[in-house]
Amino acid sequence: MGSGIVQTDRIVTLVGAGPVNKEVLAIALTHAPFVVAVDGGAEMVRKCGGEANILLGDLDSVSKEVAAAFPANKRFQSNDQETTDLEKALIHTSAQIRIGVGFLGGRADHHLSAMREVARAAPGALILIGEDDVVFRCPAHLRMDVAKGTRVSLFPVGQARVDATCLRWPLRDVALDFATFVSQSNEVAQTHLDIHVMGQLIVVLPARFLPDVIRAVQPNAPDAALAK
Repeated sequence: MGSGIVQTDRIVTLVGAGPVNKEVLAIALTHAPFVVAVDGGAEMVRKCGGEANILLGDLDSVSKEVAAAFPANKRFQSNDQETTDLEKALIHTSAQIRIGVGFLGGRADHHLSAMREVARAAPGALILIGEDDVVFRCPAHLRMDVAKGTRVSLFPVGQARVDATCLRWPLRDVALDFATFVSQSNEVAQTHLDIHVMGQLIVVLPARFLPDVIRAVQPNAPDAALAK
């Protein structure tokens, strides 16, 4: 949990300075309309026609004009160079789920750093969504209704023991290891995704499954889309 700049029991959208698709951002905002712009993410939100509620980061990639549009009590600068802007956002926001937009794609080092934060977060606490994919850490048991043939990839963080017999290439109590064996571009062979895991596992699904992922990983999280 964070240190208190943002404290809520709802879902929060974090927007980074990476590639941001207007349609993808709109999907995230349907579920989590409260926006924390992470440094240059404020520029991305503006380009998509929106406004962020909070700006935070080291503010080295946001224009002075855009930064100045945030009142002092909505603008938080941290010059700590030991943490990335996404880390700063996670440290300073307390929410059941953080949906991250603008953290996938773009520079490889930024992309990998964002994936590290998914691995470090509690299962389901950080969900990254891009134009093509939704990425999250798997809980000990994940069950979702999905269409047969849905693409799914499973990446262990270090080692993880996985049972997922619902896949086209099933995993029956298999030890996955990031360095030697992952399950990339697998498919769901049934009408549901059912995964049991011991260890840390990152799941990649098509982006359209964001609402299903939210319900599956945190069924009690207040969802703006469901509250309407």
